Amino acid sequence: MSSSAPQDTAPHRLWSVDEHLADILAAVRPLEPIELQLLDAQGCVLVEDVTVPVALPPFDNSSMDGYAVRVADVQGASEEFPAVLAVIGDVAAGSGELPTVGPGQAARIMTGAPLPPGAEAVVPVEWTDGGTGGGAASGMTPASAAPEGAGGEVRVHRAAEARAHVRSRGSDVQAGDLALAAGTVLGPPQIALLAAIGRGAVRVRPRPRVVVLSTGSELVQPGEALAAGTIYDSNSFALAAAARDAGAIAYRVGAVADDAETLRSVIEDQLIRADLLVTTGGVSVGAYDVVKEALTSVSAGDEAVEAGNVDFRKLAMQPGKPQGFGTVGPDHTPLLALPGNPVSSYVSFELFVRPAIRALMGLPQSQVSRPSVRAVLKADRPIGSPAGRRQFLRGAYDAESGTVGPVGGSGSHLIAALAHADSLMVVPEDVTSVEPGSELEVILLG
Repeated sequence: MSSSAPQDTAPHRLWSVDEHLADILAAVRPLEPIELQLLDAQGCVLVEDVTVPVALPPFDNSSMDGYAVRVADVQGASEEFPAVLAVIGDVAAGSGELPTVGPGQAARIMTGAPLPPGAEAVVPVEWTDGGTGGGAASGMTPASAAPEGAGGEVRVHRAAEARAHVRSRGSDVQAGDLALAAGTVLGPPQIALLAAIGRGAVRVRPRPRVVVLSTGSELVQPGEALAAGTIYDSNSFALAAAARDAGAIAYRVGAVADDAETLRSVIEDQLIRADLLVTTGGVSVGAYDVVKEALTSVSAGDEAVEAGNVDFRKLAMQPGKPQGFGTVGPDHTPLLALPGNPVSSYVSFELFVRPAIRALMGLPQSQVSRPSVRAVLKADRPIGSPAGRRQFLRGAYDAESGTVGPVGGSGSHLIAALAHADSLMVVPEDVTSVEPGSELEVILLG
């Protein structure tokens, strides 16, 4: 992991969105691989190719509950002229010693049970009388309730071709096949495959631990009473949830009051469990912008104390103009400082924090950001955008029609509109108005 973020030699210039993101991704390195048990590895990125040690399935087995038979013995069988076979026993899933099916014989067989020697096909129990001597059976008599069901005779009402209802050895994967390639994100189907081929643990890059904390003396935790001049802290909840959605293990810290020393202390305490720190609020130019104060050099008597190597900059974007990025602590833990307005912080997360998380996971650069599409603007009036700023507007995308429409206004405090949006409409820096029917880039959030 890089020891620091490159410092801005022109602190008053506007950074582009792409420059800021490139700066972040250049400094973030994938976490070191570790070996994890299967369930602990869920959501992680595989760092090794996994090959199949044994074929799946490892033996020929039945895909139905029924009877294992020889093809010649049921040839021409019908309801009027059934084939009558001697039942020599049961073959259940997990059976070890298997009976040999000879001429004129059948063995009751259960789904997943190995095909016994001599048998060439399986006839479903519904094609037989189930050994009862009556009409077509709907199921088998449980072995525990009717031991005689494993013996006697069975009438088969339909013929079967060779290998009918038999799952062949290796029909899923063969020994030596590539099961999963390095770089695969392990979801439930991949975990199932690893278990099926006998892997109890795998080498992966662990899910990044992301600590999210919001700042502001005005913030109150949901569930508590609001006093005059206070609001509920939504940012830390939104960003912690977004971090989980990106694949991280998220830790949410309660809102920190507007005091630089307190914030520095909280950050120091959180470093022990953080691969990435995310703060929200306090990055602008106000007298109480505590993050900026806490994470830049401050004077302590005659010596300067470096609280962190964090660069605060302005971006040519709306919302989210003030941003901070750098490293803190002895391990140079990456820190992204986001603005405090709810929409600004969330948009900033999607553009910058999510890619950082996924880079820490070890995903290729092509997979770190949300996918985007081109869509036609569906609106009643043109959409305005400030010159020289890349604007990100909340949108509702219709994949079927290939259109997108605005949701709510452009204000960075409009949380309700954000909750109903599934995309961000992107207006480039050199465009000040987008007419209905125009095509534009849309970042998909779902």
